Amino acid sequence: MSLQVILLLMDFAWRMMPGAILWLFLSLSCLLPFTKSQTKIPLETVKSWADTFGGEIYSIVTKYSGSLLLQKKYKDVEPTLKIKEVDGSELVKKFSEEMESMLRRKVEAVERLVEAAEDADLNHEFNSSLVFDYYHSLLINEKDENDNYVELGNEFILEPNEHFNNLLVNTTYSDVQLPTNVYNKDPAILNGVYMSEALNPIFVDNFQRDPTLTWQYFGSSTGFFRLYPGIKWMPDENGVISFDCRNRGWYIQAATSPKDIVIVVDVSGSMKGLRMTIAKHTIITILDTLGENDFVNIIAYNDYVHYIEPCFKGILVQADRDNREHFKQLVDELHAKGVGIVNKAVLESFKILREFREAGQGGLCNQAIMLITDGAVEDYESVFEKYNWPDRKVRVFTYLIGREVTFAENVKWIACNNKGYYTQISTLADVQENVMEYLHVLSRPMVINHDHDIIWTEAYMDSALFASQAQSLLLMTTVAMPVFSKKNETRSHGILLGVVGSDVPLRELLKLAPRYKLGVHGYAFLNTNNGYILSHPDLRPLYKEGKKLKPKPNYNSVDLSEVEWEDQDEILRTAMINGETGYLAMDVKVPVDKGKRVLFLTNDYFFTDISDTPFSLGVVLSRGHGEYILLGNTSVEEGLHDLLQPDLTLANEWIYCITDIDPDHRKLSQLEAMIRFLTGEEPDLECDEELVQEVLFDAVVTAPMEAYWTALVLNASDETEQGVETAFLGTRAGLMRRILYVGSEKLSNRKFLTPADKESIFTMDHFPLWYRRAAEHPPGSFIYSVASEEGSEGGDKPDVVTVSTSVAVTVEGKTALAAAVGVQMKLELLQRKFWMSMQQCGGVDGVCPLSCQDDNLNCFLVDNNGFILVSKASTETGKFFGEVDGSVMTQLLNMGMFRQMTMYDYQAMCKVPYHHHSGAQPLLSPIYIFLAAVKWLINDFLMFLLEFTICGFWHSENLADAKAVFHHSHKQKKHDTLQPCDTEYPVFVYETTIKETNGLIECRDCQKMFVVQQIAKSNLLLVVTNAACDCSTYPPVLLEAKEVKYNASVKCDRMRSQKLRRRPDTCHAFHPEENAQDCGGAAEISASLTLLLLAPVTIALLLR
Repeated sequence: MSLQVILLLMDFAWRMMPGAILWLFLSLSCLLPFTKSQTKIPLETVKSWADTFGGEIYSIVTKYSGSLLLQKKYKDVEPTLKIKEVDGSELVKKFSEEMESMLRRKVEAVERLVEAAEDADLNHEFNSSLVFDYYHSLLINEKDENDNYVELGNEFILEPNEHFNNLLVNTTYSDVQLPTNVYNKDPAILNGVYMSEALNPIFVDNFQRDPTLTWQYFGSSTGFFRLYPGIKWMPDENGVISFDCRNRGWYIQAATSPKDIVIVVDVSGSMKGLRMTIAKHTIITILDTLGENDFVNIIAYNDYVHYIEPCFKGILVQADRDNREHFKQLVDELHAKGVGIVNKAVLESFKILREFREAGQGGLCNQAIMLITDGAVEDYESVFEKYNWPDRKVRVFTYLIGREVTFAENVKWIACNNKGYYTQISTLADVQENVMEYLHVLSRPMVINHDHDIIWTEAYMDSALFASQAQSLLLMTTVAMPVFSKKNETRSHGILLGVVGSDVPLRELLKLAPRYKLGVHGYAFLNTNNGYILSHPDLRPLYKEGKKLKPKPNYNSVDLSEVEWEDQDEILRTAMINGETGYLAMDVKVPVDKGKRVLFLTNDYFFTDISDTPFSLGVVLSRGHGEYILLGNTSVEEGLHDLLQPDLTLANEWIYCITDIDPDHRKLSQLEAMIRFLTGEEPDLECDEELVQEVLFDAVVTAPMEAYWTALVLNASDETEQGVETAFLGTRAGLMRRILYVGSEKLSNRKFLTPADKESIFTMDHFPLWYRRAAEHPPGSFIYSVASEEGSEGGDKPDVVTVSTSVAVTVEGKTALAAAVGVQMKLELLQRKFWMSMQQCGGVDGVCPLSCQDDNLNCFLVDNNGFILVSKASTETGKFFGEVDGSVMTQLLNMGMFRQMTMYDYQAMCKVPYHHHSGAQPLLSPIYIFLAAVKWLINDFLMFLLEFTICGFWHSENLADAKAVFHHSHKQKKHDTLQPCDTEYPVFVYETTIKETNGLIECRDCQKMFVVQQIAKSNLLLVVTNAACDCSTYPPVLLEAKEVKYNASVKCDRMRSQKLRRRPDTCHAFHPEENAQDCGGAAEISASLTLLLLAPVTIALLLR
């Protein structure tokens, strides 16, 4: 439609009537094309902003970090340097030999204890009337109201000792601990404690021979525990000492060979009430005696046979912590009903054990059936004739539940005719001692043969010894050996006296694989014969519940394939489990900064076994700079001078000099020890001379940095640059220098570069995060990092930026990293410089046609993982850019400027909502609640009183033990709990080859323009977007971790899967000389007449 026509129509409308004008205008506006006013973002303006800001911030960080000076100083000494290629195969061989030697010393200490204990027993004659005072760990230093020491509680000098985590200990004597349910003056206890006094001088001598030894102990088969050095034990909140050495993994593994166990439990109607409670507790106690070398399943029977975990039908599963805990949950849900028919259950058990034995699966050693019932009346002899006689390859242990003795002979016959053991359990307090009897039977063949097998446990975190000391949670392994009776008259009985052991903190092993030899990203790790991680820098054994750190339920059954998860075909895992020596290369994605960022590395894995142990060692070196080690040379005099500068520190977790042997050296820091070594003050100190030489060289090369930084502090005058708070550097030898540009009281982040912020310092596990990230960025280009929103302390917004760059040297075509240097500045300084730069324009008289301050523009400073450093909205700092603007992030992903990587976490903890057992019960009337309480009192509590023996009930220690068990079983958690799970989560990475990009996004009725420009010599991007166009139809791009949900079939397949494992080398299943007739007998149980008389009266009162 032409303009003339439009004018004629308007003139006509004006003549006709004024009201028609509005109608005509609206009609014509519909005919004209619609366009919403858009702001065009000039590309050259954005580039100008990026260049201005990049130049300004680069000038600040190079000036205050001194990076150019440090690069020059290393460049100046390049002609004197050597770069040596690291031979990973030689390195792993050397480390494994040193570890083997160290572990051998621990074995020798244990062997001396075994010999002393067996000789002491041989020369001791049991005295039933023995009177003997000893140091009881619970009673030592306790006084009565008359200020006299209580019995068994004499004065026991305790002093703090750094070698034992500063606990109060006595290094000249051991003391004795007993569980609450073990009587401390029982003749068997007194004789055992008296005999084991002979171990005291051996404990002390062992510690003097090898000052790296930690706890040494003897766990008796009667229940007492002799510990060196002596400590004072404290009861738990219930006043109970629940620690029983016979329950510990080291005791059970040393006392028995690997075992395949089928637990068969009677759930017929007669098992209701206390009997079922005792049966459940018995099953749980048996499960607690199993370890990762054992295999297990549980069958329940009444009218029919069913597996309590249907997924495990017809198989045995490894008794690792995961499976044991899973079984315990299922046991808690068992209910009694129907009629018990034991034959089918026993038959099913024999079939499983036979199939596994013939298929070469399971433990391939001991096999046993644990029958838990309150009676057996069928003709079961035919089952044993067909499946177990005459060889009796499967032992049968029977547990008669309750006080009824009618079926005692039947149940005992089953055990005695199948090389097992029979016990009767009538109270909860009886469970522990009676379950332990089966271990004595399984240990007989080994005892008769006098085979002292050396066992090493999986990693564990034993806080039981020091319940009140959170810092004592420590990953360790234990070396243990069984102690036997050598007396000829008891040879066929195969009497196990106990087990001796010593703890080996895994940190002590890793000290033999020095960090400086492994490079920035390198590490060493250990795994067991079952493929479980013993030690790995990515192993996370703790989780946070509220403000409290707790061990994860499965912390010591994390498989190697769950940490090195990119070993998809399990080539590495298979080779290491088989004890092979070899090499493997893998491209890996390494999560850092709590999984928010990722490093792309090619790693070389070198591995071998550690002789005479079930462990394998792996050493990982990253390709490129990780393959080389830098060697410099300088005089001791020159290096020592620069080592004494006040701004210099060393990685205190690294071993420059051995300070934990001589007590006089334990108070020295590594820097102090090195200085004393170099000055000749402590000629006895043993130091790593190669590492000391590297430190001296680095001290000389980096010394000018102190004068440079000091001059900046003295000449500070530029108000615009106020905000740079700290300059720092670190070298590959663990040397660090630091200077403050502000007073310490003004620091925004006081934890930085201190042990309170492990990620920022050199540790045994890793180089600092700022060093690791700079290493994967071109030298001279800076990495800027701000804490993500979730990572900032206390949920506060991040207020500091850490900036770092690497310093490399090249000799004969080989490039090695020498150091990293950087600054930490206030975020406010970065923001101020950013907004000033966004207002400038070159070539237009310094005035821009548009500015980032305009309402119709949004400007962001984003790092290479998509986290926002600067935004108009301060609340967006630290957030992921995709959460703030999903439309632009989606487009950048589509264009390839960012890549999304999927990462996996197989050590995650996920929330499980709390579900009440019955959602309807709270709706019922108060009468129901009252009747339910009465029913519980009658059925459970009163029956508990009736069936608990009178002496056991009135014995305060047994009462306390029962109280603890009862309290635990009835405790309910009414909040969401955390449980182990697998998660997947995205990580976003900038593609550095794309320097700039721009585009238009179609959003409803508008087009949104965006421009992205790289900031030179940094990991930063300037993102400018049109703020006027609403693109909220695009969903945000989130960083959420999602639980990997497995359907029932896949979950079952995963649970049933039998991963490759290497069985222990020895097996002791049977011995022709063992006395199979020693198969148990009914315990004498006396009913409480008082309780029986009180019962009708109590019931009448309750029902009135």
